[in-house]
Amino acid sequence: MVRALRTATSFRYPDNHPYAGQIYVFEDLTSSLAMGDLLGFDINDALKYYLNDPASVATPEADGALLDCENDPESLTNALVNGVLNPIVDSIAENPDALNRSSTFDSLQFLLKCAPNFLASQRYFHKEPDSELFKLSRSASLLPTHSLSKIFDLIISGLSSEADVVHNELETDEQDAYQHQKQLLESYAFLLQWSISVVEVKAAEKPSGAPPKGRGVGKGAKSKGTSKDGTWDSSTQLQTALDTMCKVLKLKLGKVFVTTSERDTFVGLFTRPVYLILESEQRIKNTTLRMHAFKVLCVAVKHHGHAFGAQTSVIQNLSYFEHLAEPMAEFLHILSEQYDYPQLTDEILRDLSNKDFNNNDTRGPKSVSTFIIKLSELAPRLVIKQMTLLVKQLDSEAYTLRCAVIEVCGNLIADLSKQEERNENSKSQINGFFDILEERFLDTNPYCRCRNIQVYMKLCDLEQKFPKRRQAAAELAARSLEDKSSNVRRNAIKLLGKLVSTHPFSVMHGGQLSYKEWDERLQAVENQLDALKPPADSPGLGEKNHRVETTVDSALLDDATTMESPSKDAAPMTEEQQLAALKKAQEDAASSELMTRLQLTRKYYTEAIRFIEVLHAGTPVVCQLLSSKNKSEVIEAMDFFVVVDAYKVEAARTGIRRMLRLIWTKGNSDEGKGVQTHLIDCYRGLFFSAPDSFSENDAANYVARNMISLTFGATPAELTSLEQLLCTMVKADHVSDLVVAKLWQVYGVQKQQISRNQRRGAIIVLGMLATADPDIVVKEMGTLLRIGLGPLGRADLALAKYTCLALRRMKPTKRQGKEESTAASKLPNDHAILIKLADMTEIVSDSKEWFGVAEQAIGAIYTLSKHPDTLCSDILRRKTRHVFQPRSVQPASEPMEGIEGQSGLLSPPPEEPERKQKASLALSQLLFIVGHIAIKQIVHLELCELDFKRRKAEKEKSKTANASPVKPAGVDQDELDLIGGTTEDDFTEAMTHIRERELLYGENSLLSRFGAMVTEICSNNIAYQDEDLQAAATLCMAKLMCVSSEYCEKNLPLLITILEKSQNAVTRSNVVIALGDMAVCFNHLIDENTDFLYRRLNDNDASVKRTCLMTLTFLILAGQVKVKGQLGEMAKCLEDSDKRIADLSRMFFTELATKDNAVYNHFIDMFSLLSAEKDLEENALRRIIKFLSSFIEKDKHAKQLADKLAARLARCENERQWNDVAYALSLLQHKNEEIQKTVSSGFQLVQAAA
Repeated sequence: MVRALRTATSFRYPDNHPYAGQIYVFEDLTSSLAMGDLLGFDINDALKYYLNDPASVATPEADGALLDCENDPESLTNALVNGVLNPIVDSIAENPDALNRSSTFDSLQFLLKCAPNFLASQRYFHKEPDSELFKLSRSASLLPTHSLSKIFDLIISGLSSEADVVHNELETDEQDAYQHQKQLLESYAFLLQWSISVVEVKAAEKPSGAPPKGRGVGKGAKSKGTSKDGTWDSSTQLQTALDTMCKVLKLKLGKVFVTTSERDTFVGLFTRPVYLILESEQRIKNTTLRMHAFKVLCVAVKHHGHAFGAQTSVIQNLSYFEHLAEPMAEFLHILSEQYDYPQLTDEILRDLSNKDFNNNDTRGPKSVSTFIIKLSELAPRLVIKQMTLLVKQLDSEAYTLRCAVIEVCGNLIADLSKQEERNENSKSQINGFFDILEERFLDTNPYCRCRNIQVYMKLCDLEQKFPKRRQAAAELAARSLEDKSSNVRRNAIKLLGKLVSTHPFSVMHGGQLSYKEWDERLQAVENQLDALKPPADSPGLGEKNHRVETTVDSALLDDATTMESPSKDAAPMTEEQQLAALKKAQEDAASSELMTRLQLTRKYYTEAIRFIEVLHAGTPVVCQLLSSKNKSEVIEAMDFFVVVDAYKVEAARTGIRRMLRLIWTKGNSDEGKGVQTHLIDCYRGLFFSAPDSFSENDAANYVARNMISLTFGATPAELTSLEQLLCTMVKADHVSDLVVAKLWQVYGVQKQQISRNQRRGAIIVLGMLATADPDIVVKEMGTLLRIGLGPLGRADLALAKYTCLALRRMKPTKRQGKEESTAASKLPNDHAILIKLADMTEIVSDSKEWFGVAEQAIGAIYTLSKHPDTLCSDILRRKTRHVFQPRSVQPASEPMEGIEGQSGLLSPPPEEPERKQKASLALSQLLFIVGHIAIKQIVHLELCELDFKRRKAEKEKSKTANASPVKPAGVDQDELDLIGGTTEDDFTEAMTHIRERELLYGENSLLSRFGAMVTEICSNNIAYQDEDLQAAATLCMAKLMCVSSEYCEKNLPLLITILEKSQNAVTRSNVVIALGDMAVCFNHLIDENTDFLYRRLNDNDASVKRTCLMTLTFLILAGQVKVKGQLGEMAKCLEDSDKRIADLSRMFFTELATKDNAVYNHFIDMFSLLSAEKDLEENALRRIIKFLSSFIEKDKHAKQLADKLAARLARCENERQWNDVAYALSLLQHKNEEIQKTVSSGFQLVQAAA
């Protein structure tokens, strides 16, 4: 190739040119190439090659130095590139027409070919280029970053200058120059598209790709060196490029590009790179760049017929790029609002409404859904026009599209409700959208149902309340509380809470929602309305009706009447008559207005009551959800009860009490700890946090009263849970000392009368707090002696019982005392507390509360006394003398009177000893004391054994630690020597001997005197007919049987007989519990008689059945009894009418399933028992079998069970049995074709030949 020689030449434009008079200096080539250097550019050919493969674009006129690098890539250095590029930059900077030179244009194309034009995932070409340089440029950029930046700047500035030239020529209407300028614009636009593509590929691959090779330093101002290539940010240049595009598109291109195809091709050179920029997720996050890109597209659509192209591109972008969903909605909003072109939005929505998505396509529906939702937020007026079409997507199989339509309906309702002027059309639209939302509560997909509920939650915050629709929403939300999806249930709870917190009934009477108060208001309004209505037979009403009829008749005979009596009508009224008529008219108007107002008030009250009734109906279901396995659902249920309680909904108290049991949630996971923590937070907010306006003293009073109120009407289970909650709160330091002091004040007040429940509540709470901090009780022992064990306690036995329970908390339990190195010291028997406790057991009372007092007093004695057996022996002697002494003499009254005299009792208590007590009741009390002391003595012996082992271990430990051990404090050396010389086995045998032979059979044992007597009373119920005595004797005998195996074996038949024949449900329950205890103590005796226990599962009394189920649950799960095919009886409880029994049975099998395939091992036995049960309905049996089969998870087990069940099909005697077996087989995943064939053939009755 001949090298061209460069010379400087000046050029002056002709007089008729826009730049006439201006002189430009540019480089010229030798005359030999002057004619061949002009560019012959065809945009269609260029695009054909570029879009197919940029490397295939021919560049024959490129600089020779560049062409030499085609087969020698290493020679393409920075210096060479700069040497070629700098003259081009200078020439185009002087005159944009310089691009028309073939060498300039081809050199720029050659350089752009040196960089990848497509991402690695998009590179697919039919053939490889011949040039080694372009082969390498497919995968890595050989063009230095600063050179690319320089080319980009060059093209942008050249296009901008050319736009100015074209603008001036269009203004002067120089049509001769249009063809020349058209080619220049196409050339610049083509190169701009190419350069943007290269820039975007480089920006996308920069994080993962290696930095480009740099061999020198360019002189471009934007590049600071090849080592800094990675820091180049092209965003600013892209913004400039987009601005330049807008500048060009704002020209009157219709004059330059005559045909539509030419214009569309040219506009495509700008829109194509814009869409490429939008495909980058990082680019789209840049707000300024995004707005510039939208501006280019808006101008192209508005002024250059790009609407159809934009429609296609938007829909494609929604299908392939999830991140473009919201930006595309934003683009259409801008196009509609700022450029007044809503037609494109209409067309796109129309197209999307008719689009069907593939079942496997998840990205497309999701992206379209996001787009529609965002568009409805930005431009609801545009979406509402196409809603009739969009609603068709509610039938789409893609749930995301249904979710989108649901949310769009909510957004449109919100927009319509904010309009200042509402016409009938907008009201009908709102109603239509609400109808859709109400239907979607029954959508087949739980995600759609959740989204529907969430939309309603947003609508609750609107200023317009829509009362009728809120009522419907409340009813539907209450129904959704029983949805099978936990996510739907959780959102339904939130919606109900939101409806309560935003309810529209706060205009009158504040915002409380107490049903009782609203009902009273409604009744008052009804009474007022009834008073205003005159009775049907009143004279006034008859006259009024008559007047109406007369008026009608006179209207018909108007002429005749007027002619007959003209003077009568004209008679003037006197002033008095006028005043009376005016007064009557005013009264009638006032009465009518009042009635109208009262009718509106009645309607308002009725709507409020309907809403409150929904809350009351939904509360029991939310209570059930407190037991959900889904912890977030539990937390939402707690929050709901906190909200509705704030609005004084009466049903909330049930849920708040039920929440207490959540304190037992296992805290070994974050979820479990979260539930416990949330429960404490809820209770702190409800009961333990006073309003900020309260003083410290008032706040303590407020908290103390709330704590006491929690005990009112609480069940034993709730009190146990409350104790755990308060214990946790004390450990977390959430209960102040001032609150504790206030509780002691309530308990100890004597000068004024207070409620018994309040005093009892105070000591109950104090006893609970003492479980965490025993010092709370220790510091106030005097108060306990004076109140609970004094006159007030004798007058109120429940108070005495809880006082004894609080005293037991003085000694930490084993769990609480783990941190203490030494055991808490016990009290001598002559201590005032123990004397008072002993006296409490000897109170003469006919009240059933006495048994509770005696139980807790004996328990406290064994907890606190150093020698409880001695003290209890004295109690037993005195009580026995009191029972068996002659009625005329009352020696037991002497010690009682002495104690009472010291205590200073009021008048009622001293009369107690003087009244005669029923002999059978006194004997019942004695037997109760005997039985309870026996049980406590066993526990005492076990504690002695544990204490012995502890002290022995300490002695051995001290021996090994030190040759001369330090003597432990409070222990005599002789005692330690005795311990050291006794083995643990010897001590254990001694304890066993005492338990077996001494307590009930020893010569000096008091209890031995009662064993035979109790047996006599229990076996002779004709002589001893008193029901309470029989119950007490049975309980006493059962407790004595837990002491000695010999006594147990001897009396076990009698106890079982009582269990079978006793008419007293309490007695049967006690015997069931006793048999459970005996199963632990003497397993060999009870294991053979478990059938008697299982029979109680069919007891007529629900309490006995429940007690039996709980006992068996413990024994089986703890491994204390062997299961011998009786699990079917427990399975029947799954369908019990008592929900608590059914739930307990469900829990039992759930726990049993975790233990070594237990359900699988007993499945056949359970099925046999259940299918043979005649009283069990077929549907109930199927529900039980379905529940049990859910625990058969292993395929191997399912196959084995299927084989065993299939063998029964041939032996079935009737169709019901066959159906039961077939149903069980259908639940097992056995995959056995022979079994399936047998089942499909149906039941066949085969008769044996005679």
